Amino acid sequence: MTTASRVLVLNSGSSSVKYQLLDMAGPTRLAAGLVERIGEGTSRLVHEPLAGPAAGGGRRERTGAIGDHREALEAVAAELAADGTGLDSPELAAVGHRVVHGGTRFTEPTVIDDEVLAEIRSLIPLAPLHNPANVTGIEVARALRADVPQVAVFDTAFHATMPEHAARYAIDAATADRYAIRRYGFHGTSHAYVSRAAAKLLGRPVADVNVIVLHLGNGASASAVRGGVCVETSMGLTPLEGLVMGTRSGDLDPAVVFHLARVGGLSVDEIDSLLNKKSGLLGLCGDNDMREVLRRAGDGDESARLAFAAYVHRLKKYVGAYTAVLGRVDALVFTAGVGENAHQVRQAVVDGLAGLGLAVDPQANAVRSPEPRVVSPAGARVAVAVVPTDEELEIARQAYALVAR
Repeated sequence: MTTASRVLVLNSGSSSVKYQLLDMAGPTRLAAGLVERIGEGTSRLVHEPLAGPAAGGGRRERTGAIGDHREALEAVAAELAADGTGLDSPELAAVGHRVVHGGTRFTEPTVIDDEVLAEIRSLIPLAPLHNPANVTGIEVARALRADVPQVAVFDTAFHATMPEHAARYAIDAATADRYAIRRYGFHGTSHAYVSRAAAKLLGRPVADVNVIVLHLGNGASASAVRGGVCVETSMGLTPLEGLVMGTRSGDLDPAVVFHLARVGGLSVDEIDSLLNKKSGLLGLCGDNDMREVLRRAGDGDESARLAFAAYVHRLKKYVGAYTAVLGRVDALVFTAGVGENAHQVRQAVVDGLAGLGLAVDPQANAVRSPEPRVVSPAGARVAVAVVPTDEELEIARQAYALVAR
């Protein structure tokens, strides 16, 4: 059992590294930062000490060439060392890595060894945009602190509890098994954190609470959580399925792909790009930022109004479907950038759903706050809540719980 209490959380993207250093004795956030445009000539590092010996020193930013992820993590280590919280500290208990896809193999936080790393690498075909960068971050962090446990926390893990009838697609079973085709779900660390925080907000044990969580950012997903256990989620084999998102289409007839190939002459890569990067709000109105969509819709822009209506319509469908799946819903919970900040979205989603026990109090709903809060009227049958997500804290908690046993 370790007596050290700090966890460095790394979220490695293809050209970026987001990080936070937390002391789990609090927990207290000691530092946070971002390295972006890695390998792109002029890189940028933003570092902010939040607690500890360097607290109050202010945000630091520098630009310059950072050629690869090793240089990026070495730069992060230098910033932390300048705060007196460096990677060489004996207080560092673990490094927690966000890994997007764990397949069916990884359903719990896992200490990374050579075999685990090889298996994560083998899952790259299921997450070709994300897992390669996650692997790179792990490799570099292991090289920098080989003596510190590296822990993988998987986006897909929370959804591994879905019953088989919810996880399976209705295609030939042998083909599905051969190519690992099933519904995995994503944003799992957020759904796990928020569903537990919602129960706490309601003052009830997690095991007694059924919640629908709407994680609404540029990527968006819904989950149905019964007693702390995920039973359904909107994303599937990839993050493309489900809700209308910033640039992703969400649900559509699979024959659209065949039609675009046969009639439109588009290649598989072109269709992939269309559905993942040029669809959703962006495809409908030319903007993927909900703030801009709302502004334009308020000014009478018809394409923005259509985009907003399509976005809300899909959300309503999922809220209704997940109410049926759960049978009883205690709370509808909004989280992530759009969910936490766009009161118009929350209002529009529950409008007309009084029959499901859903309503918001306009004054409570309009309040902006970093704190979890209920925005439904007093005595409402189903609470409508806003719970800011904290994926980094969730990753740190899971990593620390594993190494502190």
